[in-house]
Amino acid sequence: MDIIDPILSIASEIYALVEKVKANKKSSQRVCCRVKALDELVRSIKKREQGQTTADVEKPLDELYITLKSAKTLIEKYTLVTWVSRILKAGCYEEDFNDVNNRLNDAFQVLSGALQVEQSNVLHQVFELASRQKEDELDRKEDDAELKTMLVQYLEEQQKKTDAMQKEMEILNINMNKILNKPSVPCEDIRMIKPHELTYEQPKKPFMTTPTSEVYKGRYHGFTVAVKRYTDPLNTTPGELEKFFKKEVETMKRFESPNILRMFGICIQDGPRPQFLIIMEYCEKGSLLKVLGSEGSSLSWHTKARMCQDAARGLYRLHQTEEKSKVHGCINSNKFLVAEGYTVKLGGFELAKTETSLRKPTKDTTIRSLCYYSPAMLHDINHIYSKECEIYSFGIVLWEVASGRRPFDGWSSKDIFEKVCKEKFKEELPNRADCPKGLADVIDECRAYDGFQRPSAGELVDRLQSVVAQLEKQ
Repeated sequence: MDIIDPILSIASEIYALVEKVKANKKSSQRVCCRVKALDELVRSIKKREQGQTTADVEKPLDELYITLKSAKTLIEKYTLVTWVSRILKAGCYEEDFNDVNNRLNDAFQVLSGALQVEQSNVLHQVFELASRQKEDELDRKEDDAELKTMLVQYLEEQQKKTDAMQKEMEILNINMNKILNKPSVPCEDIRMIKPHELTYEQPKKPFMTTPTSEVYKGRYHGFTVAVKRYTDPLNTTPGELEKFFKKEVETMKRFESPNILRMFGICIQDGPRPQFLIIMEYCEKGSLLKVLGSEGSSLSWHTKARMCQDAARGLYRLHQTEEKSKVHGCINSNKFLVAEGYTVKLGGFELAKTETSLRKPTKDTTIRSLCYYSPAMLHDINHIYSKECEIYSFGIVLWEVASGRRPFDGWSSKDIFEKVCKEKFKEELPNRADCPKGLADVIDECRAYDGFQRPSAGELVDRLQSVVAQLEKQ
Protein backbone atom coordinates (compact mmCIF):
# COMPACT_ATOMS: atom_id res chain seq x y z
CA MET A 1 0.00 0.00 0.00
CA ASP A 2 1.21 3.56 -0.75
CA ILE A 3 1.22 4.56 2.93
CA ILE A 4 3.88 2.03 4.04
CA ASP A 5 6.88 3.72 2.41
CA PRO A 6 5.96 7.18 3.81
CA ILE A 7 5.67 5.57 7.28
CA LEU A 8 9.15 4.06 7.00
CA SER A 9 10.50 7.35 5.64
CA ILE A 10 9.17 9.51 8.47
CA ALA A 11 10.42 6.91 11.00
CA SER A 12 13.94 7.38 9.58
CA GLU A 13 13.57 11.15 9.96
CA ILE A 14 12.64 10.66 13.63
CA TYR A 15 15.77 8.55 14.25
CA ALA A 16 17.94 11.35 12.84
CA LEU A 17 16.18 14.07 14.84
CA VAL A 18 16.57 12.24 18.16
CA GLU A 19 20.34 12.56 17.83
CA LYS A 20 19.98 16.36 17.81
CA VAL A 21 17.60 17.00 20.74
CA LYS A 22 18.77 19.49 23.37
CA ALA A 23 16.15 18.73 26.06
CA ASN A 24 13.84 15.87 27.08
CA LYS A 25 16.46 13.51 25.68
CA LYS A 26 15.31 10.41 27.57
CA SER A 27 11.67 10.84 26.59
CA SER A 28 12.64 11.47 22.96
CA GLN A 29 14.86 8.39 22.90
CA ARG A 30 12.02 6.30 24.37
CA VAL A 31 9.67 7.46 21.61
CA CYS A 32 12.38 6.55 19.10
CA CYS A 33 12.68 3.04 20.60
CA ARG A 34 8.94 2.47 20.24
CA VAL A 35 8.92 3.83 16.70
CA LYS A 36 11.66 1.33 15.83
CA ALA A 37 9.51 -1.50 17.20
CA LEU A 38 6.62 -0.36 15.01
CA ASP A 39 9.05 0.05 12.10
CA GLU A 40 9.82 -3.66 12.41
CA LEU A 41 6.11 -4.51 12.48
CA VAL A 42 5.36 -2.34 9.41
CA ARG A 43 8.23 -3.93 7.48
CA SER A 44 6.80 -7.37 8.26
CA ILE A 45 3.41 -6.16 6.97
CA LYS A 46 5.05 -4.95 3.76
CA LYS A 47 6.80 -8.26 3.25
CA ARG A 48 3.80 -10.42 4.15
CA GLU A 49 1.25 -8.43 2.12
CA GLN A 50 3.63 -7.85 -0.82
CA GLY A 51 2.50 -4.27 -1.09
CA GLN A 52 -1.22 -5.03 -0.77
CA THR A 53 -2.80 -4.44 2.64
CA THR A 54 -6.19 -5.62 3.80
CA ALA A 55 -8.93 -3.25 4.97
CA ASP A 56 -8.38 -4.06 8.66
CA VAL A 57 -4.83 -2.61 8.60
CA GLU A 58 -5.29 0.26 6.14
CA LYS A 59 -6.96 2.66 8.59
CA PRO A 60 -4.53 1.84 11.48
CA LEU A 61 -1.62 2.45 9.08
CA ASP A 62 -3.13 5.79 8.04
CA GLU A 63 -3.49 6.78 11.70
CA LEU A 64 0.06 5.58 12.47
CA TYR A 65 1.37 7.90 9.75
CA ILE A 66 -0.43 10.86 11.38
CA THR A 67 0.94 9.82 14.81
CA LEU A 68 4.49 9.66 13.45
CA LYS A 69 4.10 13.14 11.95
CA SER A 70 2.99 14.34 15.39
CA ALA A 71 5.96 12.57 17.02
CA LYS A 72 8.34 14.16 14.53
CA THR A 73 6.91 17.64 15.23
CA LEU A 74 7.25 17.07 18.98
CA ILE A 75 10.87 15.87 18.85
CA GLU A 76 11.83 18.52 16.30
CA LYS A 77 10.71 21.16 18.83
CA TYR A 78 13.59 20.16 21.13
CA THR A 79 16.24 20.32 18.38
CA LEU A 80 15.70 24.04 17.74
CA VAL A 81 17.69 26.82 19.38
CA THR A 82 14.36 28.35 20.50
CA TRP A 83 13.27 25.28 22.49
CA VAL A 84 13.55 27.03 25.88
CA SER A 85 11.29 29.96 25.02
CA ARG A 86 8.77 27.61 23.36
CA ILE A 87 8.50 25.45 26.49
CA LEU A 88 8.03 28.54 28.64
CA LYS A 89 5.40 29.89 26.25
CA ALA A 90 3.48 26.60 26.33
CA GLY A 91 3.87 26.10 30.10
CA CYS A 92 3.85 22.26 29.90
CA TYR A 93 5.40 19.40 27.97
CA GLU A 94 4.80 16.01 29.68
CA GLU A 95 1.34 15.43 28.21
CA ASP A 96 2.69 15.81 24.66
CA PHE A 97 4.95 12.79 25.20
CA ASN A 98 2.13 10.87 26.94
CA ASP A 99 -0.13 11.47 23.94
CA VAL A 100 2.44 10.26 21.41
CA ASN A 101 3.36 7.19 23.47
CA ASN A 102 -0.29 6.23 23.96
CA ARG A 103 -0.93 6.58 20.22
CA LEU A 104 2.11 4.46 19.34
CA ASN A 105 0.82 1.80 21.74
CA ASP A 106 -2.63 2.00 20.11
CA ALA A 107 -1.04 1.37 16.71
CA PHE A 108 0.92 -1.63 17.98
CA GLN A 109 -2.13 -3.23 19.62
CA VAL A 110 -4.32 -2.81 16.54
CA LEU A 111 -1.75 -3.83 13.92
CA SER A 112 -0.38 -6.85 15.79
CA GLY A 113 -3.94 -7.98 16.52
CA ALA A 114 -5.08 -7.52 12.93
CA LEU A 115 -2.15 -9.53 11.59
CA GLN A 116 -2.66 -12.26 14.18
CA VAL A 117 1.06 -12.93 14.34
CA GLU A 118 3.27 -13.68 17.32
CA GLN A 119 5.99 -11.10 17.51
CA SER A 120 9.18 -11.68 19.47
CA ASN A 121 9.15 -11.29 23.24
CA VAL A 122 11.47 -8.30 22.85
CA LEU A 123 8.91 -6.50 20.64
CA HIS A 124 6.04 -7.18 23.02
CA GLN A 125 8.09 -5.98 26.00
CA VAL A 126 8.47 -2.58 24.34
CA PHE A 127 4.71 -2.03 24.63
CA GLU A 128 3.92 -3.99 27.80
CA LEU A 129 1.79 -1.67 29.97
CA ALA A 130 3.60 -2.01 33.32
CA SER A 131 7.07 -1.65 31.82
CA ARG A 132 5.93 1.30 29.66
CA GLN A 133 4.63 3.17 32.68
CA LYS A 134 7.80 2.49 34.68
CA GLU A 135 10.09 3.50 31.81
CA ASP A 136 8.12 6.69 31.12
CA GLU A 137 8.19 7.69 34.79
CA LEU A 138 11.98 7.20 35.00
CA ASP A 139 12.47 9.15 31.76
CA ARG A 140 10.31 12.00 33.03
CA LYS A 141 12.26 12.25 36.29
CA GLU A 142 15.63 12.36 34.53
CA ASP A 143 14.41 14.84 31.92
CA ASP A 144 12.76 17.01 34.59
CA ALA A 145 15.94 17.20 36.67
CA GLU A 146 18.04 18.20 33.66
CA LEU A 147 15.37 20.54 32.31
CA LYS A 148 14.96 22.41 35.59
CA THR A 149 18.72 23.05 35.75
CA MET A 150 18.76 24.25 32.15
CA LEU A 151 15.72 26.46 32.68
CA VAL A 152 17.24 28.08 35.78
CA GLN A 153 20.46 28.76 33.88
CA TYR A 154 18.48 30.21 31.01
CA LEU A 155 16.54 32.49 33.35
CA GLU A 156 19.74 33.77 34.95
CA GLU A 157 21.18 34.61 31.52
CA GLN A 158 18.01 36.42 30.45
CA GLN A 159 17.97 38.51 33.62
CA LYS A 160 21.36 39.98 32.67
CA LYS A 161 19.98 41.47 29.46
CA THR A 162 18.84 45.06 28.92
CA ASP A 163 15.75 46.76 30.30
CA ALA A 164 14.11 46.35 26.89
CA MET A 165 13.68 42.65 27.73
CA GLN A 166 11.95 43.34 31.06
CA LYS A 167 8.39 42.80 29.84
CA GLU A 168 9.28 39.50 28.17
CA MET A 169 11.12 38.39 31.31
CA GLU A 170 8.02 38.90 33.42
CA ILE A 171 6.07 36.56 31.13
CA LEU A 172 8.86 33.98 31.22
CA ASN A 173 8.93 34.11 35.03
CA ILE A 174 5.21 33.42 35.27
CA ASN A 175 5.44 30.34 33.07
CA MET A 176 8.67 29.27 34.75
CA ASN A 177 6.86 29.14 38.08
CA LYS A 178 4.09 27.06 36.53
CA ILE A 179 6.65 24.44 35.50
CA LEU A 180 8.82 24.41 38.63
CA ASN A 181 6.09 24.91 41.22
CA LYS A 182 3.17 22.84 40.05
CA PRO A 183 0.37 22.70 42.66
CA SER A 184 0.44 19.47 44.61
CA VAL A 185 -2.86 17.64 44.28
CA PRO A 186 -3.70 15.22 47.12
CA CYS A 187 -2.53 11.83 45.86
CA GLU A 188 -4.78 9.54 47.89
CA ASP A 189 -7.49 7.45 46.28
CA ILE A 190 -11.10 8.55 45.86
CA ARG A 191 -12.68 7.84 49.23
CA MET A 192 -15.34 8.60 51.84
CA ILE A 193 -14.42 12.01 53.29
CA LYS A 194 -15.26 13.04 56.85
CA PRO A 195 -17.03 16.40 57.40
CA HIS A 196 -14.20 17.78 59.57
CA GLU A 197 -11.75 17.36 56.66
CA LEU A 198 -13.59 20.06 54.69
CA THR A 199 -13.46 23.82 55.24
CA TYR A 200 -15.39 26.43 53.29
CA GLU A 201 -14.78 29.90 51.92
CA GLN A 202 -16.66 32.42 54.05
CA PRO A 203 -19.33 33.65 53.76
CA LYS A 204 -20.58 30.23 52.77
CA LYS A 205 -22.42 31.03 49.54
CA PRO A 206 -22.76 28.78 46.48
CA PHE A 207 -20.95 29.99 43.37
CA MET A 208 -23.19 27.83 41.19
CA THR A 209 -26.78 26.65 41.64
CA THR A 210 -28.79 24.08 39.65
CA PRO A 211 -32.35 22.78 40.13
CA THR A 212 -30.96 19.89 42.19
CA SER A 213 -27.74 21.14 43.79
CA GLU A 214 -25.56 23.95 45.09
CA VAL A 215 -21.80 24.10 44.53
CA TYR A 216 -19.49 25.72 47.10
CA LYS A 217 -15.81 26.61 47.11
CA GLY A 218 -13.90 24.81 49.85
CA ARG A 219 -10.58 23.35 50.98
CA TYR A 220 -9.61 19.70 51.37
CA HIS A 221 -6.14 18.86 52.72
CA GLY A 222 -5.01 22.37 51.74
CA PHE A 223 -6.22 22.03 48.16
CA THR A 224 -9.03 24.15 46.69
CA VAL A 225 -12.06 22.01 45.83
CA ALA A 226 -15.63 22.34 44.63
CA VAL A 227 -18.22 20.83 46.99
CA LYS A 228 -21.54 19.86 45.41
CA ARG A 229 -24.43 19.66 47.88
CA TYR A 230 -27.72 18.07 46.86
CA THR A 231 -30.56 20.33 47.96
CA ASP A 232 -33.43 17.86 47.51
CA PRO A 233 -31.92 14.36 47.35
CA LEU A 234 -33.86 11.20 46.67
CA ASN A 235 -34.71 8.96 49.61
CA THR A 236 -31.32 7.27 49.48
CA THR A 237 -29.91 5.95 52.76
CA PRO A 238 -26.23 6.52 53.61
CA GLY A 239 -25.70 2.75 53.42
CA GLU A 240 -27.16 2.48 49.93
CA LEU A 241 -25.11 5.43 48.73
CA GLU A 242 -21.89 3.93 50.09
CA LYS A 243 -22.55 0.72 48.11
CA PHE A 244 -22.94 2.71 44.87
CA PHE A 245 -19.81 4.68 45.69
CA LYS A 246 -17.49 1.75 46.48
CA LYS A 247 -18.54 -0.08 43.33
CA GLU A 248 -17.83 2.94 41.15
CA VAL A 249 -14.50 4.00 42.65
CA GLU A 250 -12.59 1.16 40.99
CA THR A 251 -13.87 2.24 37.57
CA MET A 252 -12.97 5.87 38.25
CA LYS A 253 -9.32 5.01 39.00
CA ARG A 254 -8.87 4.08 35.33
CA PHE A 255 -9.62 7.57 34.10
CA GLU A 256 -7.13 9.71 36.01
CA SER A 257 -5.73 12.38 33.68
CA PRO A 258 -4.72 16.07 33.82
CA ASN A 259 -7.58 16.72 31.40
CA ILE A 260 -10.30 14.84 33.28
CA LEU A 261 -11.87 16.50 36.31
CA ARG A 262 -10.38 14.98 39.47
CA MET A 263 -12.81 13.49 41.99
CA PHE A 264 -11.75 13.30 45.64
CA GLY A 265 -14.75 11.48 47.10
CA ILE A 266 -18.10 11.91 48.84
CA CYS A 267 -19.05 13.15 52.28
CA ILE A 268 -22.17 12.25 54.27
CA GLN A 269 -23.23 14.55 57.10
CA ASP A 270 -25.50 12.53 59.40
CA GLY A 271 -28.69 13.92 60.87
CA PRO A 272 -32.49 13.68 60.59
CA ARG A 273 -32.01 14.71 56.95
CA PRO A 274 -28.51 13.56 55.94
CA GLN A 275 -26.51 15.95 53.76
CA PHE A 276 -24.83 14.36 50.74
CA LEU A 277 -21.75 16.08 49.26
CA ILE A 278 -19.51 15.23 46.31
CA ILE A 279 -16.01 16.73 46.44
CA MET A 280 -14.23 17.44 43.18
CA GLU A 281 -11.42 19.51 41.68
CA TYR A 282 -12.11 23.25 41.56
CA CYS A 283 -11.82 25.00 38.18
CA GLU A 284 -11.92 28.71 38.87
CA LYS A 285 -13.03 29.86 35.42
CA GLY A 286 -16.10 27.63 35.43
CA SER A 287 -17.58 25.78 32.47
CA LEU A 288 -16.24 26.07 28.94
CA LEU A 289 -19.69 27.36 27.95
CA LYS A 290 -19.32 30.22 30.47
CA VAL A 291 -15.77 31.09 29.39
CA LEU A 292 -16.71 31.18 25.71
CA GLY A 293 -19.73 33.34 26.50
CA SER A 294 -17.63 35.96 28.29
CA GLU A 295 -14.21 35.71 26.59
CA GLY A 296 -14.71 33.69 23.40
CA SER A 297 -14.19 36.57 21.00
CA SER A 298 -11.01 37.83 22.70
CA LEU A 299 -9.05 34.56 23.06
CA SER A 300 -6.01 34.12 20.80
CA TRP A 301 -5.89 31.27 18.28
CA HIS A 302 -3.01 29.74 20.23
CA THR A 303 -5.14 29.67 23.40
CA LYS A 304 -8.16 28.31 21.52
CA ALA A 305 -6.08 25.56 19.89
CA ARG A 306 -4.60 24.53 23.25
CA MET A 307 -8.07 24.43 24.80
CA CYS A 308 -9.21 22.17 21.94
CA GLN A 309 -6.14 19.98 22.47
CA ASP A 310 -6.87 19.68 26.21
CA ALA A 311 -10.48 18.74 25.53
CA ALA A 312 -9.39 16.11 22.99
CA ARG A 313 -6.95 14.62 25.50
CA GLY A 314 -9.74 14.21 28.04
CA LEU A 315 -11.99 12.52 25.48
CA TYR A 316 -9.16 10.30 24.24
CA ARG A 317 -8.54 9.12 27.80
CA LEU A 318 -12.04 7.62 27.70
CA HIS A 319 -11.98 6.38 24.12
CA GLN A 320 -8.47 4.94 23.95
CA THR A 321 -8.02 1.28 23.13
CA GLU A 322 -7.25 -1.52 25.62
CA GLU A 323 -9.70 -2.36 28.40
CA LYS A 324 -10.27 1.26 29.47
CA SER A 325 -12.48 2.22 26.52
CA LYS A 326 -15.62 4.19 27.43
CA VAL A 327 -17.97 6.81 26.02
CA HIS A 328 -19.00 9.89 27.97
CA GLY A 329 -22.61 9.87 26.80
CA CYS A 330 -23.36 13.60 26.98
CA ILE A 331 -20.62 15.72 25.40
CA ASN A 332 -21.30 19.46 25.26
CA SER A 333 -19.53 22.69 26.21
CA ASN A 334 -21.09 22.61 29.68
CA LYS A 335 -19.37 19.29 30.48
CA PHE A 336 -15.89 20.77 30.07
CA LEU A 337 -14.45 22.95 32.85
CA VAL A 338 -11.69 25.55 32.58
CA ALA A 339 -8.93 25.92 35.19
CA GLU A 340 -6.06 28.39 35.60
CA GLY A 341 -4.15 29.05 32.40
CA TYR A 342 -7.22 28.05 30.37
CA THR A 343 -6.54 24.35 30.98
CA VAL A 344 -9.64 22.40 29.92
CA LYS A 345 -10.86 19.33 31.80
CA LEU A 346 -13.64 16.89 30.92
CA GLY A 347 -16.23 16.44 33.65
CA GLY A 348 -19.79 15.27 33.98
CA PHE A 349 -19.29 11.49 34.02
CA GLU A 350 -17.36 10.80 37.24
CA LEU A 351 -19.28 8.91 39.92
CA ALA A 352 -22.29 9.00 37.58
CA LYS A 353 -24.16 6.14 39.26
CA THR A 354 -23.50 7.54 42.72
CA GLU A 355 -24.78 10.93 41.61
CA THR A 356 -27.84 9.43 39.90
CA SER A 357 -28.80 7.77 43.18
CA LEU A 358 -28.96 11.26 44.76
CA ARG A 359 -30.29 13.56 42.07
CA LYS A 360 -33.93 13.82 41.13
CA PRO A 361 -34.42 13.75 37.35
CA THR A 362 -34.94 17.06 35.54
CA LYS A 363 -36.04 17.82 31.99
CA ASP A 364 -33.16 18.64 29.69
CA THR A 365 -33.36 21.75 27.53
CA THR A 366 -34.36 20.04 24.29
CA ILE A 367 -32.97 22.57 21.80
CA ARG A 368 -29.71 22.85 23.74
CA SER A 369 -29.13 19.08 23.70
CA LEU A 370 -30.26 18.59 20.08
CA CYS A 371 -27.41 20.82 18.92
CA TYR A 372 -24.99 18.03 19.80
CA TYR A 373 -26.96 15.09 18.34
CA SER A 374 -25.29 13.34 15.41
CA PRO A 375 -27.37 12.93 12.22
CA ALA A 376 -27.91 9.25 13.08
CA MET A 377 -29.20 10.15 16.55
CA LEU A 378 -31.52 12.81 15.10
CA HIS A 379 -32.86 10.31 12.59
CA ASP A 380 -33.48 7.60 15.19
CA ILE A 381 -33.49 8.43 18.91
CA ASN A 382 -32.97 4.71 19.60
CA HIS A 383 -29.79 4.61 17.51
CA ILE A 384 -27.01 2.87 19.47
CA TYR A 385 -24.75 5.55 20.94
CA SER A 386 -21.13 5.10 19.83
CA LYS A 387 -17.74 6.78 19.80
CA GLU A 388 -18.57 8.09 16.32
CA CYS A 389 -21.69 9.81 17.71
CA GLU A 390 -19.56 11.31 20.46
CA ILE A 391 -16.97 12.63 18.01
CA TYR A 392 -19.76 14.51 16.22
CA SER A 393 -20.81 16.12 19.52
CA PHE A 394 -17.17 16.96 20.20
CA GLY A 395 -16.94 18.61 16.78
CA ILE A 396 -19.76 20.95 17.80
CA VAL A 397 -17.80 21.84 20.97
CA LEU A 398 -14.69 22.57 18.87
CA TRP A 399 -16.84 24.78 16.61
CA GLU A 400 -17.95 26.70 19.72
CA VAL A 401 -14.35 27.23 20.85
CA ALA A 402 -13.21 28.41 17.41
CA SER A 403 -16.20 30.68 16.75
CA GLY A 404 -16.93 31.88 20.30
CA ARG A 405 -20.65 31.42 19.54
CA ARG A 406 -23.53 29.13 20.50
CA PRO A 407 -24.29 26.40 17.93
CA PHE A 408 -27.53 26.74 15.94
CA ASP A 409 -28.38 29.85 17.93
CA GLY A 410 -32.05 30.77 17.50
CA TRP A 411 -32.92 27.59 15.62
CA SER A 412 -35.96 25.44 16.41
CA SER A 413 -35.74 21.66 16.90
CA LYS A 414 -37.48 21.25 13.53
CA ASP A 415 -34.87 23.47 11.85
CA ILE A 416 -32.02 21.41 13.30
CA PHE A 417 -33.61 18.13 12.23
CA GLU A 418 -34.37 19.33 8.68
CA LYS A 419 -30.97 20.90 8.02
CA VAL A 420 -28.61 18.47 9.78
CA CYS A 421 -30.43 15.18 9.29
CA LYS A 422 -31.98 15.67 5.86
CA GLU A 423 -29.80 18.27 4.15
CA LYS A 424 -26.48 17.13 5.67
CA PHE A 425 -25.83 20.72 6.77
CA LYS A 426 -22.76 21.82 8.75
CA GLU A 427 -22.78 25.26 10.35
CA GLU A 428 -19.96 27.30 8.80
CA LEU A 429 -17.28 28.91 10.96
CA PRO A 430 -18.07 32.64 10.89
CA ASN A 431 -14.35 33.46 11.21
CA ARG A 432 -13.03 30.70 8.95
CA ALA A 433 -10.66 33.02 7.09
CA ASP A 434 -8.78 33.68 10.33
CA CYS A 435 -9.02 30.14 11.76
CA PRO A 436 -5.87 27.98 11.37
CA LYS A 437 -6.52 25.56 8.51
CA GLY A 438 -5.58 22.49 10.55
CA LEU A 439 -8.12 23.39 13.22
CA ALA A 440 -10.87 24.20 10.70
CA ASP A 441 -10.28 20.86 8.93
CA VAL A 442 -10.56 18.93 12.20
CA ILE A 443 -13.81 20.70 13.09
CA ASP A 444 -15.32 19.87 9.68
CA GLU A 445 -14.24 16.21 9.78
CA CYS A 446 -15.65 15.66 13.27
CA ARG A 447 -19.03 16.85 11.98
CA ALA A 448 -19.01 14.60 8.90
CA TYR A 449 -22.47 13.22 8.09
CA ASP A 450 -21.10 9.67 7.81
CA GLY A 451 -19.77 8.49 11.17
CA PHE A 452 -17.13 6.33 9.43
CA GLN A 453 -15.52 9.50 8.04
CA ARG A 454 -15.02 11.08 11.46
CA PRO A 455 -11.54 10.92 13.06
CA SER A 456 -10.89 8.97 16.25
CA ALA A 457 -10.14 10.80 19.51
CA GLY A 458 -6.53 9.67 19.25
CA GLU A 459 -6.17 11.13 15.77
CA LEU A 460 -7.63 14.40 17.08
CA VAL A 461 -4.94 14.57 19.78
CA ASP A 462 -2.22 14.08 17.15
CA ARG A 463 -3.57 16.67 14.75
CA LEU A 464 -4.39 19.30 17.35
CA GLN A 465 -0.90 18.90 18.79
CA SER A 466 0.46 19.76 15.34
CA VAL A 467 -1.85 22.80 15.12
CA VAL A 468 -0.59 24.06 18.50
CA ALA A 469 3.03 23.47 17.49
CA GLN A 470 2.56 25.48 14.29
CA LEU A 471 0.99 28.37 16.20
CA GLU A 472 3.86 28.35 18.72
CA LYS A 473 6.29 28.99 15.85
CA GLN A 474 4.49 32.20 14.90
